[in-house]
Amino acid sequence: MASTSSLALSQALLARAISSHHGSDQRVSLPSSFSRASASSRRRSNAAASSVTKLRSLRPLVVRASAAVDTLEPTTDASIVDKSVNSIRFLAIDAVEKAKSGHPGLPMGCAPMAHILYDEVMRYNPKNPYWFNRDRFVLSAGHGCMLLYALLHLAGYDSVLEEDLKSFRQWGSKTPGHPENFETPGIEVTTGPLGQGIANAVGLALAEKHLAARFNKPDAEVVDHYTYVILGDGCQMEGISNEAASLAGHWGLGKLIAFYDDNHISIDGDTEIAFTENVDQRFEALGWHVIWVKNGNTGYDEIRAAIKEAKAVTDKPTLIKVTTTIGYGSPNKANSYSVHGAALGEKEVEATRNNLGWPYEPFKVPEEVKSHWSRHTPDGKALESDWNASFAAYEKKYPEEAAELKSIITGELPAGWEKALPTYTPESPGDATRNLSQQCLNALAKVVPGFLGGSADLASSNMTLLKAFGDFQKATPEERNLRFGVREHGMGAICNGIALHSPGLIPYCATFFVFTDYMRGAMRISALSEAGVIYVMTHDSIGLGEDGPTHQPIEHLASFRAMPNTLMFRPADGNETAGAYKIAVTKRKTPSILALSRQKLPQLPGTSIEGVEKGGYTISDNSSGNKPDVILVGTGSELEIAAQAAEVLRKEGKTVRVVSFVCWELFDEQTDEYKESVLPSDVSARVSIEAASTFGWGKIVGGKGKSIGINSFGASAPAPLLYKEFGITVEAVVDAAKSFF
Repeated sequence: MASTSSLALSQALLARAISSHHGSDQRVSLPSSFSRASASSRRRSNAAASSVTKLRSLRPLVVRASAAVDTLEPTTDASIVDKSVNSIRFLAIDAVEKAKSGHPGLPMGCAPMAHILYDEVMRYNPKNPYWFNRDRFVLSAGHGCMLLYALLHLAGYDSVLEEDLKSFRQWGSKTPGHPENFETPGIEVTTGPLGQGIANAVGLALAEKHLAARFNKPDAEVVDHYTYVILGDGCQMEGISNEAASLAGHWGLGKLIAFYDDNHISIDGDTEIAFTENVDQRFEALGWHVIWVKNGNTGYDEIRAAIKEAKAVTDKPTLIKVTTTIGYGSPNKANSYSVHGAALGEKEVEATRNNLGWPYEPFKVPEEVKSHWSRHTPDGKALESDWNASFAAYEKKYPEEAAELKSIITGELPAGWEKALPTYTPESPGDATRNLSQQCLNALAKVVPGFLGGSADLASSNMTLLKAFGDFQKATPEERNLRFGVREHGMGAICNGIALHSPGLIPYCATFFVFTDYMRGAMRISALSEAGVIYVMTHDSIGLGEDGPTHQPIEHLASFRAMPNTLMFRPADGNETAGAYKIAVTKRKTPSILALSRQKLPQLPGTSIEGVEKGGYTISDNSSGNKPDVILVGTGSELEIAAQAAEVLRKEGKTVRVVSFVCWELFDEQTDEYKESVLPSDVSARVSIEAASTFGWGKIVGGKGKSIGINSFGASAPAPLLYKEFGITVEAVVDAAKSFF
């Protein structure tokens, strides 16, 4: 139990926080006499209310102990809850102190809401972190990751043992400085950059709603889980959170419940210096149900009541604003930025132990707390066992639906799915690769159950509409076309959440290639967190023409080729586009980016789906002995130029090899023998051509080779003129090749 002085201090700090946040800064202030009307009476009053009374839908949960408070039933007595909450706090304090690095303030303040979530509310199996129908939890404020590690440890996850807590932030540990799903089973998504987590949570909740709508039956509910998230002031400030929250409200994601850690402290100090908007009203305007828990430090019943109310609202997501004290319990650093991102220090740790009445040595969890939490192992096993039995009955009654859902749960693709991809011959009509991409997308959606996606308000231009399906909307969540609106950053992060929900969910999202600048943060997290999102990026070069340099990507290919665990495809025609999709669908732990043309391109002789699998391959060659006079290398629309230049040179008696370098990363994975067969080390006469930055091409053409490209921004003019003016021509390739002879 906390000492009397500690409670007095915390209440004083809490009063200051509430006053600061909801008084002087002109944020919403609600009358203390506001009563708890029934849901129906609230709806009736809201329908006819003025703007002032509409604010009452915030429903502040007044700190009081009353039989009238509608709460979840506590699972145990108050003393165990207090000890459990303080166990979470001190595991975080001790780990940060041992590492001499970390963020103890958030775990100390958020421990009560986190305890109630993991101990009383969420459904999960600690011994199988990947059980399909588990509730998902995302810590969007990822810097406070010791909160999550402490919870996983108490709940019995094998991934976070005591030695893992003691190795917090150390080399090779399972407890890195921000949550990383690929390192620690039990972590759903990687969160680091603020705002990514809440957007990922929207993707997780979308996936649940979509799958429930597709597969649940009136007599069988096999998809039924919630997505919970804790986010902080920093997440709220980042624009991505607003993009994602806007979509969550529009889609009516009723099983998304977000806890806003309202502690009004960020790294630089009190949020008053830069963040004074009314978050409650903003989220209401975005279509969320909003609840305010005034006492997040000790108001356990208020937190329980808020969760119960949130679950009762099924047609919209819920934001529970929980006013907390950062660093709760620290007598000298609580409620200050000094506890945000640094260890408390030995003296303050001791003072905090005394203040909260915690006599235990570092990393010690009281036996009664261990005993209390130990029930989650058998309970979790029983939950999964019950679900397995339900699914077995579902499978007998609905075998076709069960087979599709199994494919999504396991990631096992249907046999022969790749045969649905279209193939082309040189006699096939030329077309823009964005149009050829649409043929592939629609073919895949018919045979891959978990294939879904959409565009940032550009579906009619980047050709990404699935014609056999309708739009995923609030009333039609079973459909597969996702309308993201003009929200690139949120779109990418939401797709990460979809991809990480289940192995067989394969999301794609689309915009113009140049606008990857607006979602690069999410794309990097795709690569880092091993989320196999497919990025369909059209208008790939100066070939888009008159829109000009703002829309013409120059450095983008090079920048994504530099990004680890990313496949950057630039297909030249239909076969290469189909080949790129074949790889993208199978690479579930690596995102793929397809840069596609606006202008029509011919179906080239020598291209193939199989060649794309190698990343770089020969499409034509009139040499022998693996010793051509010159090697011409191209990608995308410029592969045609390389092929035409080769014909000119061959007519002059030269032996020329033309190589398509559709995906550098896949070529790097090939054997040395294969690489030598395509780019023989004895042949230094090499020319590359690509309507983009030449940065990086030295790796391919070597020190004596030549690279034709664009190392400035583009211009506004018809595409043929741009290619001529920037020297992306057959003549330029021929001249460069002749310089070697």
